[in-house]
Amino acid sequence: MKSINTLRHELSEIFDDLRNGAIKTKEAGELANVAGKMINSAKVQLEYYALRKEVPTLKFLGDDNLNGNA
Repeated sequence: MKSINTLRHELSEIFDDLRNGAIKTKEAGELANVAGKMINSAKVQLEYYALRKEVPTLKFLGDDNLNGNA
């Protein structure tokens, strides 16, 4: 997963697939669970930087075409 933008797009596709019956509810739930863990991991990383009074560049939170440090 390159970025939060890619994740958001893919989750939108999963929602559409679920709505259209292309995937099962359990599969969509598991994918959403993994996505939530990815987002929470980025939040923890941001909190860590905030405590250290640092400003991070997280590639995951940026644009797919940007190059970040983390």
